[in-house]
Amino acid sequence: MHKAGLHWLTVIPVYVRDFAYPNSKRKRMEMDQEVEDTTATVFAELLSGPTVDVYVGEQKRHWRLHCRLLSYHSEYLERELQRQWGAKVGSGDKASDGNMALSPESLRLDLPNADARGFELLISYFYRGQLESVADIPDPQEKYEYAVACHRLYVLCEQFGMTKLMNRAMDEYRRGLSDAGLVPDGLELADIYGRSPAGSPFRTLMTRIAARQILDPDSDKDAGDYKDCFVANADFAIQLINFIKEETGGLDLQDPTEGEGCDYHEHTDGAKCHIKRKGLCNVLLT
Repeated sequence: MHKAGLHWLTVIPVYVRDFAYPNSKRKRMEMDQEVEDTTATVFAELLSGPTVDVYVGEQKRHWRLHCRLLSYHSEYLERELQRQWGAKVGSGDKASDGNMALSPESLRLDLPNADARGFELLISYFYRGQLESVADIPDPQEKYEYAVACHRLYVLCEQFGMTKLMNRAMDEYRRGLSDAGLVPDGLELADIYGRSPAGSPFRTLMTRIAARQILDPDSDKDAGDYKDCFVANADFAIQLINFIKEETGGLDLQDPTEGEGCDYHEHTDGAKCHIKRKGLCNVLLT
């Protein structure tokens, strides 16, 4: 019963295995073929069959999408849809005529933490096999807004295991910031860094953006602009400082235990040090 009920979701996968290693396991090979490059017959097949109701974000924006198409693009979505279908068929609900009462349209996918703008880009890719280029957007502010949407798309692709589209979203995000001449402010940067898992390329990107802003002599930014990042994410400070050291090759700073000592004195009389006032500073340091 379950196998027969799942035939509409089946996407024939391609598996690979490295036989140079006797204990290696086969794994599903990521598809290189875009929807736009498929034959008319294959594309028509992907747009046939059951649909699933998808609700995105806190506002529960609703789309009804083709199950086969979602399964074609994402093994994660394929498993989720098969799990739902198998559970519903397995419940054994019967209509009055004795047939299964379940309708494929009763499938539902809730994504409360997803961003609707990013999901719009995902749908465009699902059905067109294309991601809009930020180079085609003339207005700098619109370029930046599109870049933000590409970050949201990246997060979705990370959840759905769509590595190739993740990388394309990252490329569009970086290009969007560069073309617009804009970067996330402290709050935005802290949010992106905090939402990204440890080791994420977006964490690397955020720390490098902050480092460049802090060290740029023509920028009015300083470390204080990223206080939210430091408070919320201890790893941000570590990654930031390590990157600065790597990029500069390290700096030979003055030894703070040598030289003038007034920087470390309590100056109760304004800027005048009590030692300097008595003419004893050099005596005590020799």
